[in-house]
Formats: sequence, structure tokens, C-alpha cells
Amino acid sequence: MQRTLLFAAAALAAFAVRAAPVEDTLAQRLLPCSACHGKQGRAAPDGYYPRIAGKPAGYLYNQLLNFRDGRRRYGPMVYLVDTLSDDYLREIAGHFAALELPYAAPAPTSEPAAVLQRGEQLATRGDPSRELPACTACHGGALTGVTPAIPGLLGLPRDYLTGQLGAWVNGQRRANAPDCMADVARKLKPDEVSAVSAWLASQPLPTATKAVAHLPEPLPAPCGSVPK
Repeated sequence: MQRTLLFAAAALAAFAVRAAPVEDTLAQRLLPCSACHGKQGRAAPDGYYPRIAGKPAGYLYNQLLNFRDGRRRYGPMVYLVDTLSDDYLREIAGHFAALELPYAAPAPTSEPAAVLQRGEQLATRGDPSRELPACTACHGGALTGVTPAIPGLLGLPRDYLTGQLGAWVNGQRRANAPDCMADVARKLKPDEVSAVSAWLASQPLPTATKAVAHLPEPLPAPCGSVPK
């Protein structure tokens, strides 16, 4: 009899644990994002899914809109946001933008010095002879992004950077017209895509990792996703 009572009590306790209500907060609802983007959006270790924690809210919001409205194509993301309202997407973007979390150290690279040097040249000086702006001209001198809508390029895996540049080239990724990133990416040769991705992925973050408030000079080209 005593054993039966103990078993019943244990069963009731287990049921109570299982039936405990889940806290209905935005952070709780967004936990599935960590399946791809890593814990709290810090980036996944597989080298493809990007960090979203701390990115400018306007940038994150634009990307959610792009997935929902067909300018970016990735099935799982489209499925997640397909029915969500503008206001809810803006709330999601604000949640991840507000997270201030440390960055992991960059992965070691085995690229030859000449490749990294070419990547640095493109990222910091561009190629004026081809009207190819430097990455720093839009993404900030420290490449940490510019509020409200330009993302940082450091702390991202090389495979992700390479994949996204390729997506701009082949039209799998688009933005509001005029699509400045598509124009830039299509001027890069395949070996240059590899070089700039390798260099960016190898760079440590500066002490101040947040996006800056403004650029010292106007953008080198009009960009439809960046508010004037």
C-alpha cells in the first residue's frame, strides 16, 4: 500500500512538472531560432548560419521582410515568417538587436598571405578602376556596421560570407531597389569573393563591437534598403 501511494505521488509530481505553464515571452517564443543561429543568436558552429545577436535592428527587420516577401530564398526561414505581420517582424528584429553578447574568436585560416592581402585590399580600399567600393565605405571603418540598417561583416563564418556573396550574384538574394549589394557582388571575380570572405572571417572584433551611428562620408551608391 505504501509503495502504491509513493508511486502515485511520484506520478502526480511528474504530471505537475509536465503540465507547468511555459512563460509566454518573446524570448521564449524565439528559442527555436537557436536551432540554426546558435544560442541567443550568437551563430552556429557549422559555418553557414550567421550571428544575428547585436545586428542593427533595421537590418534584421529588412532581412525578415525579404524572406517573407520573396527577395531572399531559404525554405525554413520563409516558412517561419511567411504569415507574420510587419509589427511582429519588427519586434523580433528589436529583440535580437538588443542582445549584447561576446563574440567568439575568429577561426584560424590556412589561406596564403597573398590571398589575405588581396582580401584586405578589397575590403578596405576597393578597386576604384572598376568602380568597386571598399567594404568599409558602407559597413563602417571598423566593419561593425552602421545603424539603423547596415550590418557588420566581422564575426561571421567564411562559408556564410562566401555563400551570401554568391547569392547576390545569382539572384538568390535580393534587396529593395536600387540593390547596391547585388551591383557590388557582381563586380567581384570568384577568386576575389574567396579572398575577401577569407580576410573578413579571419579578423578579430574591435573592442567596440556595436554598429556606429553614421558614416564619415555618404554611401558610394544609393541603396534601397538603407533609409535616407
